[in-house]
Amino acid sequence: MKKTALVLLLCIVLTLLAGCGGRKNNADVHVFYYTYSDTYISSVRNALDKKLKDADISYQDYDGGGSQTIQTEQIQTAITKGAKLIIVNIVNTGSDDAANGIVNMARNANIPVIFFNREVSDSVISSYDKCAFVGTRAEESGILQGQMIGEYLLKNYDKIDLNGDGEISYILFKGEEGNNEAIYRTKYSVEEANKLLEGAGRPALRFYDASNPNGYLVDKNGQWSAAAANEYMVTALTSYSEASGNMIELVICNNDGMAEGAISALSGAGYNKGGNSKMIPVFGVDATDAAKDLIANGKMSGTIKQDAEGMAEVIKDLAENVTKEGQTLLSDLEDYDVDAGVAKIRISYSKYLG
Repeated sequence: MKKTALVLLLCIVLTLLAGCGGRKNNADVHVFYYTYSDTYISSVRNALDKKLKDADISYQDYDGGGSQTIQTEQIQTAITKGAKLIIVNIVNTGSDDAANGIVNMARNANIPVIFFNREVSDSVISSYDKCAFVGTRAEESGILQGQMIGEYLLKNYDKIDLNGDGEISYILFKGEEGNNEAIYRTKYSVEEANKLLEGAGRPALRFYDASNPNGYLVDKNGQWSAAAANEYMVTALTSYSEASGNMIELVICNNDGMAEGAISALSGAGYNKGGNSKMIPVFGVDATDAAKDLIANGKMSGTIKQDAEGMAEVIKDLAENVTKEGQTLLSDLEDYDVDAGVAKIRISYSKYLG
């Protein structure tokens, strides 16, 4: 192929890419994700891309790569280039500093800002009348997961109690320190399960490693990743096994990605292969497509649905408000579940057992 033909072909490809949703240089709406690698966030992104495109709203997506510095710079650039709305899945949830900085940039440009999924404080949202949050109630997923675990254990207790000591030993994978979702999922998954167990005359769950005062293992990179859970699980299984009489009998994960990693490690040890293989119950959060497949194939016990479609729908509705004459970001919220006194719109969780 001649050089001129190659150049022409390249120009055509670049033109097509520039017109694709999520890659428009003149976009009105700019959406900032804390990382594309998070499975649940990817499902929100896919749903939101489609809804914005169907609503004929021009948009551009950004991958923060887990770096608040990168994300803040991306937001500053987008505002400088004329963004009319910024939608932020913030990286740093450990303090209000980053969120306040983003709100200040938006306020100075007189444009609305929507935070979603990774919650910021009430004071951040209330500091600007063109600011809202779309997400869940952090404690709800942990409470539902704990109830699901307790109900499952009571139905299958003797089968799960592999060493017959009358207790269920568990391992728990926490996604991120300082993140409210991770904190409440870690806390309530165990507390609510224990309420049901002890109410039925069974002992409370016992963390598999008595030398660990936290009662969980955390993804040190804050990525809620399958790789982190897999590494921890593989290591744990070298010391805790059925042959030694101290096998981990229950796996609790803050999200489905970590559940996938744990199941991969269990499969390598001969468990959770589906069919007639021995099963260690594994529970997650998000109801990702991968988790649904694992449940359907008998490799995972349950998850809590975090409604990516519902979250994307609310964000799209707010974005449409911004584009309509006479409307504001917070117009027509009557049909939403909104916190009293602060513009935080809540999406409900639900149990998923397949």
